[in-house]
Amino acid sequence: MTEPLSTWLQFLSTQGARLSEPPGLDVIGFSDTGAGHDGIVAPLTDLGLIAASGEEAARFLHGQLTNDVEHLDRSEARLAGYCTAKGRLLATMLMWKTADAIMLQLPRPLQPAIQKRLQMYLLRAKAKLTDVSDSNVILGLAGRAAENILPEWFDALPAAPYAKTESRAGTLTRLADADGMPRYQWITVPETARQAWPRLTEVLRPAGTGAWRLLEIHAGIPQITQATLEQFVPQMINYEAIGGVNFKKGCYPGQEIVARSQYLGKLKRRMVLATTDAPEARAGMEVFSAADPEQPCGMVVNAEPGPAGRIDCLVEIKTAVLEEGSIHLGSATGPSLQVQALPYSLPEPA
Repeated sequence: MTEPLSTWLQFLSTQGARLSEPPGLDVIGFSDTGAGHDGIVAPLTDLGLIAASGEEAARFLHGQLTNDVEHLDRSEARLAGYCTAKGRLLATMLMWKTADAIMLQLPRPLQPAIQKRLQMYLLRAKAKLTDVSDSNVILGLAGRAAENILPEWFDALPAAPYAKTESRAGTLTRLADADGMPRYQWITVPETARQAWPRLTEVLRPAGTGAWRLLEIHAGIPQITQATLEQFVPQMINYEAIGGVNFKKGCYPGQEIVARSQYLGKLKRRMVLATTDAPEARAGMEVFSAADPEQPCGMVVNAEPGPAGRIDCLVEIKTAVLEEGSIHLGSATGPSLQVQALPYSLPEPA
């Protein structure tokens, strides 16, 4: 663990944080649950940041990612994917532009390998990739109380999902709502985060990284992890439906396959929201249908403990099996999965 991250985690431990075992990227929870608070604040220590700088940084990333980078405005953030030549996702990320760089946010365990792979393709481009994970603190805030307190640091809050604003206190991005709550991501320097934390936790319940990942699941926003590398074409996890793919931007690794899936109607798999009482549910687990018990029909994309001891999941699955019978984890006789409604609609199949 690097020293800056260690220092931030040490501060959080003085504030009642319970930390995971090494490598220690997760804040499990807090001893002060802040009962009754209308909203949460979570330190997102499980996320890493890459800064792409230089006069050709936007053009370089535009040719690598699934979304438009060259026309990215400083007032917005965008989802983007990074694919293999076969169109399979190596990473999903959030990207935005600052005064001097384009920022890429993705799970910290994946960040070194993704940065190394991108670096291989820089060649003579006038661009530089820098790991800035430990010079920034990422906070997730959700709930109406968050809207009430954030103006203490930001003159105006971004009004729509993926709108962004900046101030001397850092960068604030509105994310997709979850559970009827507005959600924001605040990125700032460690000193500002330490100064703001006591005030934030006066009105917001301090929560662990898992609580934020659960809200991401409820918002229907998938995240590629080590367990699901190279498993999905973007549309298989609804990535084009939530704004993560631009079909007019031109070439990038896997673009031909992604476009073919979109326009030739060959995609027969989608991502659904589901819940189960099986504590073993985790990303990368295969899913089976009782109608075809011999082979898997899908895979768990993300899973986190939810209310009442259940596990909430995002599951990639053959669309045909959703009407054919029950769905189970691990085998056709394994724990059942109950499909729930996504918070957004999907395009009609071609």
